[in-house]
Amino acid sequence: MNEAKKLVENITEGIQEKKGHGIVVADMTGVEGAICRYFVICQGNSPMQVEAISESVSDTVRERLGEKPVKVVGLTHAQWVAMDYSDVIVHVFLPETRAYYNLEGLWEDARLTRLPDLD
Repeated sequence: MNEAKKLVENITEGIQEKKGHGIVVADMTGVEGAICRYFVICQGNSPMQVEAISESVSDTVRERLGEKPVKVVGLTHAQWVAMDYSDVIVHVFLPETRAYYNLEGLWEDARLTRLPDLD
């Protein structure tokens, strides 16, 4: 498994650990001008959950792969947190913010994989 896919796998496990839902992995490798190889998009139900999901992703990736994000923005208001892992960018949204920005529609050329929610 290549490094970016391994990173995506660990990111999604970190999201699921805190009951993040609506997980979509956007494969950007075939998109001309894309800024990364993958987007991982998900949501939490409250700012507190968005923050917890972001922390879980960071902890999971650091503990398992020894990697830290290059940059994390959005934790102040926790409506949309973006975590930049260079090849993979993680977006953790509140539902209304996710609907407004509609990243899945914006990057419609990407191959989208929707992961089932865990109960």
